[in-house]
Amino acid sequence: MDLQVPGVEAQTLTVWRQACRYNLPCIIYLNKMDRSDADIHMCCSSILKKLGVIPILLQLPVVENHKFVGIVDVVTSELIKYGQGKNKNMLKEPLTEKEFPKLFSEAKEARVKAIETLADFDDELANTVIASESFENISNDDIIISLVKVTNQKTAVPVLLGSSYKNIGVQSLMDAVISYLPWPLNSIRVFSHFDDHFCGRAFKVIHDKQRGPLVFLRIYNGVIKKGQKIYSIQRDVSEQVGRVYVAYADDFTEVELVENGNIAVVSGLKKIMSGDLVASSQTAFERAKKSLINELQKNKKIIPENTDSLFGISAKIPEPVFFCSIESPSMSTQSALDQALSELQREDPSLRVSYNDETGQTVLAGMGELHLEIIRDRILKEYKIDADLGPLQISYREASLNKVTDSLKVETKIGNTKHSLLISMSLLPDFNQDDRKELLQFDKTPDNASNLAGIYPKHLVAIKEGLKIGLMHGPKINSQVINTGVMLHWFEAGRGTSETIISAAANQLTQKLLKESGSYILEPVVNLEVVSPSEYISVILSDLSQRRAAIKNVDVRGDSKVVIAVVPLSELLGYSTDIRSISSGTATFSTEFKKYQRMSPLEEDNAIRSVRGF
Repeated sequence: MDLQVPGVEAQTLTVWRQACRYNLPCIIYLNKMDRSDADIHMCCSSILKKLGVIPILLQLPVVENHKFVGIVDVVTSELIKYGQGKNKNMLKEPLTEKEFPKLFSEAKEARVKAIETLADFDDELANTVIASESFENISNDDIIISLVKVTNQKTAVPVLLGSSYKNIGVQSLMDAVISYLPWPLNSIRVFSHFDDHFCGRAFKVIHDKQRGPLVFLRIYNGVIKKGQKIYSIQRDVSEQVGRVYVAYADDFTEVELVENGNIAVVSGLKKIMSGDLVASSQTAFERAKKSLINELQKNKKIIPENTDSLFGISAKIPEPVFFCSIESPSMSTQSALDQALSELQREDPSLRVSYNDETGQTVLAGMGELHLEIIRDRILKEYKIDADLGPLQISYREASLNKVTDSLKVETKIGNTKHSLLISMSLLPDFNQDDRKELLQFDKTPDNASNLAGIYPKHLVAIKEGLKIGLMHGPKINSQVINTGVMLHWFEAGRGTSETIISAAANQLTQKLLKESGSYILEPVVNLEVVSPSEYISVILSDLSQRRAAIKNVDVRGDSKVVIAVVPLSELLGYSTDIRSISSGTATFSTEFKKYQRMSPLEEDNAIRSVRGF
């Protein structure tokens, strides 16, 4: 985890939550230590307070002539200095009391404190300390072994420091990753259930001009070879691997195979995307899942309702909160733009590309202003297309107001085939899908349950597809409908009725129910954290109050003050420019999506006007 000198900010908290969610051991790296306001003690206090974990400081900064030039390794009592010349050589030397009395004293104190903290969590080290009768007699190996235990148990976290921009401390950080974090073969035991079969995860996709799309795979189990067939669990497709490479920065070296625990780069895959879990076959995945469930049952452990989550398949990509139109500069470049967007969307699953039938425009949806600006910049630099982005708009949502029930009967003839069906459904307002409930619910009254039990699986798939399409466009501002479920009461379909007709009927009935129910608009709100010198805080608070912000807390962080607030995202358009202006460029801010929140009638009218333009 990379933590900057202002302390734990909103984005750091997001990364920490993800690490906790996936039970990942961590090392914290305090970056930007070359800044004049760098304060490692404040950062450690922030880690303890906000992350709720005890930090173990393993390095101290070396400052000469008010410049950050190196670090002291607390464990080994070594002084590591970095040259400022062209080659920027790294020099290691023992830290001696005679040559560096102040640093030696600080390092000795920090080493004792680290041992005390480790002894609180590691009984073996505590016994060693008691037997040694002195902290000075504790060896470096004893400390490192204890750090590995504590880090892997997540009872405390090692803290290192440096300046990535100046290449100070980066080498020590890489060494710490090897020394303290678990080996891939030890940490991902769940994938050992694949036995000898291949399993890995696609975590990155790039498009090389010569080699085409290249997929980076983290190999969890087995090996991957040239020409091997692999199966994507999320996409439900099998593809054949072209060539296999090992990446060294921007260079790719072709190899015959890559083994368990390493990273492979493969060509020839056209459908697999970032985040996909891939295996040698669907059969191998089903066997591994069955084996894991059997082991959990044997050990009397809790088995989640969604067993695919055991393999990290159910990871949810955040919904985009901003969108804008994108247009090619000329008709001759339209196909090139479409190809560029297709490739970028495969590389970045949080980018959504859609086509608006009403306006005839291509629409980009992303996580923020900067996200969409980066996409435009990449299109210009990598694809040489000077695309035009339309005005940035907020991605609002709609939700149904009232429970309504209706039916739809369809009788039509296409060619020589007669299509007929009867479908009855209800809309369910205030439906919380966070409880992992299915969007489509079934009426369980005796007569209706008997009817629904006879639905063909292919017809059920068609109904769900129709519902999904129908809920993409609400009646007020054509936005996606959320917090709304659907109950199916009755379904009859004549012989020969196509799935396309069934899907279209479900879509039509859903749209009809939405109009009958009425809807309200929800807007995205975010957690906002502003860090600023004290003299600008009153102006910043005044500005936030005009942006409908709910101030949660104003805290002190070193010489700065920190404002924690919840703000509607629509009020933060252009905020990066405004905050620089009112703070003379000294304030920084970060945001994190919180939820969709119902709007007041007045704000709803304003949102409708901003979307419709009148």
